[in-house]
Amino acid sequence: MANLSVRKLDDVVYRGLQQRAREHRVSTEEEVRQILSSTIRSKMKVSDMFKEFFGPENGIDLTLVIERKKSPHKPLDLS
Repeated sequence: MANLSVRKLDDVVYRGLQQRAREHRVSTEEEVRQILSSTIRSKMKVSDMFKEFFGPENGIDLTLVIERKKSPHKPLDLS
């Protein structure tokens, strides 16, 4: 089996992982393994994963709104 080290993990994220692990009565390492396994096995898109962890319910809105012009721009007068 492979090993993975994650450096520079935000303290808030780590504490959240510890809390989830306590709730599931497993180690923090096991909680991370379960999260990664379920994410990969469910073939969840990365964008969906970000929405789940960082979406509006967590105070961040990831919605991208692009407004299109209804008419083309006017060409420049180069005379």
